Amino acid sequence: MSKFQAPIKKNDYIDVTFEDLTHDGNGVAKVDGYPLFIPNGLPGEKAKVKVVKLNKGYGFGRLIEIYEESKFRVEPECSIYKECGGCQLQHLSYEGQLKAKEKQVRDVLERIGKLENVRVHPVLGMDDPWRYRNKAQVPIGEREGGLIGGFYQQRSHDIIDMDECLIQLEQNDLVLRKVKEICGKYGVRAYNEQTNKGTLRHVMARYGKKTGEIMVVLITRTQDLPNQKKIIEEISREIPGVKSIVQNVNPKRTNVIFGEQTKVLWGEEVIYDYIGDIKFAISARSFYQVNPEQTKVLYDKALEYADLSGNENVIDAYCGIGTISLFLAQKAKKVYGVEIVPEAIEDGKKNAELNGISNVEFEVGEAETVIPNWYKQGIKADVLVVDPPRKGCDQALLDTIIKMKPKKVVYVSCNPATLARDLRILEDGGYKTVEVQPVDMFPQTMHCEAVAWLELV
Repeated sequence: MSKFQAPIKKNDYIDVTFEDLTHDGNGVAKVDGYPLFIPNGLPGEKAKVKVVKLNKGYGFGRLIEIYEESKFRVEPECSIYKECGGCQLQHLSYEGQLKAKEKQVRDVLERIGKLENVRVHPVLGMDDPWRYRNKAQVPIGEREGGLIGGFYQQRSHDIIDMDECLIQLEQNDLVLRKVKEICGKYGVRAYNEQTNKGTLRHVMARYGKKTGEIMVVLITRTQDLPNQKKIIEEISREIPGVKSIVQNVNPKRTNVIFGEQTKVLWGEEVIYDYIGDIKFAISARSFYQVNPEQTKVLYDKALEYADLSGNENVIDAYCGIGTISLFLAQKAKKVYGVEIVPEAIEDGKKNAELNGISNVEFEVGEAETVIPNWYKQGIKADVLVVDPPRKGCDQALLDTIIKMKPKKVVYVSCNPATLARDLRILEDGGYKTVEVQPVDMFPQTMHCEAVAWLELV
């Protein structure tokens, strides 16, 4: 078998033209058909790059000099952008980001889904694409005796200390600054993953944008938090709007952030926020969208595609804490939500009660098991809504949808590639994709959400 030979060698300096962006924001250039991925390159730019690594099907390079800049290139606003791994697109203007995301959705629909003639709308972006995240969770470390906290450096576990993050709401920045300062003052040691010693692993801040309520979560290795009483007193005094201080204990040697045990140290168990007119109770472990403003845009589009008159039964697969279910319930006869995480279903029931919504029924289980059971009981959906995780819908669920034949499917996706794959399966099963609307939930990053509207042919 002949050994693979790339058209370039490691450490070569070559001139390239960038053609595209990868799903993680790297520029793509091709040399005799061989793709090179280069951080910080933008489509249309001509540049000199150094080849740093070669694999069988692709290689990596480093940007050395740009000869011709993209008209969409801008100076990143964040001082630690080049070190931090939190954002990928601050060097691309917001107009350029929206164009790149629209292209990404179109490309995967054609390449993976073989869907050539589907109408893809321009991306619905934000008026102000900064300071949108209502939740921050950062690892804590130590440097020169003081506590540091921030995002990991790209492709490493080295913490880049930060006092502000331009995609976080300012209130979260304040929480992280104050908690580092107060815990440091009272001698709390940061967790060290090499030695498995130390106390404070992560700090999480949650902020209700409409209510102004703040939750502080201290994730510790140990049950004991040194000087707990003084720390709580100072946090509650120094951070305006704090309604809840919570400790989560994670004694395991793991990269997973949360442990099994969560306890309220001070204040309430939950804070509240709104998406549109619907009120949500948010606990330390609740899944809640990090950009409520754009979540409303996304759900309004899902509701528009569902086109409910008040007489329909709707099934919401992967319903989470019932965010979409409760939106749909305002216009549907009955909504059935299913979700595998029991705590999320409990939150869903509480949120329905909180809003006085009684035409929703939630069940714990795998969508691909529960929905066929409902089908056998005679519960049939006129409209079926799916909002699956990044891996997309389970094959058994897609088979059930095809068998159940709801007149309409509304697919809410956080991963255009698995959306394209699943749309192809549904099309082969008798559905037609009418249109797709991308929504920018995460400006300055390559992530793009989308809503697809399918009709039974």
